[in-house]
Amino acid sequence: MQTAEFDVVVVGLGAMGAATLYQLAKRGLNVAGIDRFAPPHDQGSSHGDTRITRQAVGEGAAYVPLAIRAQQIWRELEAQVDEPLFEQCGVLVMTSSAAPTGQDGTPDFTANTLALARQFGIEHEALDAAQIRQRFPQFAPIHDSALGCFEPGGGYVRPERCIDAQLTLARQLGATLFTGETVQAIASDQGQVRVTSQGRCITAAKAVVCAGMWSSQLLGAPFDELLRVCRQTLYWYRLAEPAIFPEHSPSFIVHGASDEQHCYGFPPIPGEGSMKIATEQYSQASTPDDLDRQVSAAQSAAMYHDLVRTHIAGVTPELVKSAVCAYTVTPDAHFIIDQHPRLANVTVVSACSGHGFKHSAAIGEALAQQLVDGRSEIDLSAFSLARFAP
Repeated sequence: MQTAEFDVVVVGLGAMGAATLYQLAKRGLNVAGIDRFAPPHDQGSSHGDTRITRQAVGEGAAYVPLAIRAQQIWRELEAQVDEPLFEQCGVLVMTSSAAPTGQDGTPDFTANTLALARQFGIEHEALDAAQIRQRFPQFAPIHDSALGCFEPGGGYVRPERCIDAQLTLARQLGATLFTGETVQAIASDQGQVRVTSQGRCITAAKAVVCAGMWSSQLLGAPFDELLRVCRQTLYWYRLAEPAIFPEHSPSFIVHGASDEQHCYGFPPIPGEGSMKIATEQYSQASTPDDLDRQVSAAQSAAMYHDLVRTHIAGVTPELVKSAVCAYTVTPDAHFIIDQHPRLANVTVVSACSGHGFKHSAAIGEALAQQLVDGRSEIDLSAFSLARFAP
């Protein structure tokens, strides 16, 4: 049998792929990464200037150790590249509704966040509506029944910088990168994995596929039935009253009475004069080829009318810029991190259902541990494919 060119090939170099490639190179493996674009880029899910990071992860207890470790890795990376990656401005999770609900029918998100903060000993404060308004006057419009969880250890990370830092370090450690090459097929036989692009065939002992919204077409069954691509829109609105935002304003998540009333956003970044806010939608699915990457004036006006003015003061309806990204979503909105059931030696890391970036650095480390040592320090079993078995 012909010797494989690489120990591991990583397909897709967004949040998960960049972290995995770096961690494998750090452990001395002969690794390659391939991406259809030149990351960091704005064609997938890992862009948009800022991404929330928090330790009390209301989506579930299995995520908390990953979020905590990822924040430690961001700091380690900052020291190596001498560039700020993680802004610890705090995170405020709020339920602003008289009838709170969680996303997709889950229990109240803020209450779950508070419970997990207590369970894991994460520093936090529980705030009512009056306390929220007093400390953060930009949230004056919130509902009188609002409940908040303020986590001072949270904040936001810079996704493009984080990806670039890890890919740069991976190169310095000897990793080979193939960019601008679209993977057309992944096959496994005789103990090797073959990754074929337009003009290249890469052979490796193992592969990690982090292909985001292109995963289902690359991986086939069962992923073609499990994964949905949902278009998401990001908005940056001009500030009317910059002074209304305290110097240390937090990133925030607001949950209303329904999925349509949920939104999240970030403090104004100094010098930009605008504030980023976004929501999430899971009712309409798309494909990589027909994803609409333009944000219309009507969409911007509706976002401002329905969510911005009802939750945040000091922001105008003037749109400074906008962006589109794609969430690749599983039926239960939790990750899939597991071996491919039909392709030997292929690990699948998708889909991250819109809340993956905050965990990505730690997932990359855990995958590298699994591939090198046979096990990871953080338990990833909650993300097994087995939960979707008939």
